[in-house]
Amino acid sequence: MIKTATWIAAIDRVSRWLGNITATLLLLMALLAGLVVLLRYGFEVGSIALQESVLYLHGAVFTLGAGFTLLHQGHVRVDIFYQHWSTRRQAAVDLTGLLLLLLPVLLFFGYSSWDYVMVSWQRWEGSPEAGGLPLVYLQKSLILGLVLALLLQTIAEVGRCITTLSGARS
Repeated sequence: MIKTATWIAAIDRVSRWLGNITATLLLLMALLAGLVVLLRYGFEVGSIALQESVLYLHGAVFTLGAGFTLLHQGHVRVDIFYQHWSTRRQAAVDLTGLLLLLLPVLLFFGYSSWDYVMVSWQRWEGSPEAGGLPLVYLQKSLILGLVLALLLQTIAEVGRCITTLSGARS
């Protein structure tokens, strides 16, 4: 059987890799947004495809970076009490939230968006705008990317909580 620390570390590496990709996409998004502004106001040239590229990258940054954010505990949390609790109590609260809130929501998102994404792929859905990108099906797939990235990191966090609660060394 694989040691808990081994598979937690493997999932953490995937989340860090997605975080690095997200950082690169964020830089690209900022550069493209600047280019859109420069072209529009500097040269009075507009590009629907370029504008949609910025929107697609924006979606990718938020969906693919979600697991990385969970890895670094960057999600919203009210720390009024939590910050003063012991590590074991924090792990118990985290485990409860992961299993009773995050996991069911992720499963619901995955289940309810599957057909939506698959229909888009079947139609090779593209932009309704003239000159837009023919890649709407990829953008919609980011919903499943969000579910997968967060689900993987949730599994790692659950493992980390259980390890902490059991008092085992990883």
